[in-house]
Amino acid sequence: MHYMLLFNETAAERGKRDDAAAAPAYWGSWNAYMGAIAQAGVMVSGNGLQPPEVSTTLRIENGRRQVVDGPFADTKEMLGGYVILDVADLDAALEWAGRAPCAAAGSVEIRPVMTPPAN
Repeated sequence: MHYMLLFNETAAERGKRDDAAAAPAYWGSWNAYMGAIAQAGVMVSGNGLQPPEVSTTLRIENGRRQVVDGPFADTKEMLGGYVILDVADLDAALEWAGRAPCAAAGSVEIRPVMTPPAN
């Protein structure tokens, strides 16, 4: 079964990406984690994301596009990336989610991937 892990980071965690002192440990932990997923053969796909400050939000209101720079929601955690796993069950997905570097300082949302209905 496919599960998507959504990696949510706090601003402080995300700030480590570009901090000269903290970046090696930050990137090292993510590289080790993603390497372990790949080596286990359960990774279907995944990517890190640019920071929310460079995002664009689109809504359709009364048939007209409303485009806003930046994230729509003001939250304490921002989506930093995702991975799709092919594992046996939710328990296996939870095991991988618990190993994510952001699990202690942010959160990992686990969602089953929807399969298209048969026609």
